[in-house]
Amino acid sequence: MVSLKVAVIATPVAPLTVVTDPDGVVVVSGFTSPEDQLGRLGSPAAELVDDLGPASRAVAAYLDGDVNALHDVPVRQAGGPFLQEVWRLMRDIPAGTTWSYGELAAKAGNPRAVRAVGGACARNMVAPFVPCHRVVRSDGSLGGYYYGLDAKRWILAHERGEDVMARSGG
Repeated sequence: MVSLKVAVIATPVAPLTVVTDPDGVVVVSGFTSPEDQLGRLGSPAAELVDDLGPASRAVAAYLDGDVNALHDVPVRQAGGPFLQEVWRLMRDIPAGTTWSYGELAAKAGNPRAVRAVGGACARNMVAPFVPCHRVVRSDGSLGGYYYGLDAKRWILAHERGEDVMARSGG
């Protein structure tokens, strides 16, 4: 029996694949294909659906301008206590703003753990629900993003209320 559900939601930057468990908790998501996202989970089977209920509604609201709509969508991903704390803190970064890797490390209780914070961003399986795109280098430059810097730029501009359609060529 297939217990996971997957939906692909159109966005101006790229299709957003969202996978939920039977309770509607987002377990993997990102701006790549369902095959890529499911592969990150070890290629389990999933049922393709048009609507994931609250998760789909939250994405629609986010795209319509409610940049805080993803904040309360339940997520789950594997990781130890430090990773869990960093991911929790990422959700505290206000939409439209950024924190540096160093700031996030300090807020997680270990100011010297800048590289570990970078690793937490890289291991985040539930973007953009856990907004690792809001974490940047200390000089304000974007750093990396699993889905590419164009996607990171678009998301940050969208959250700041900038004219993102003009930037994305739409």
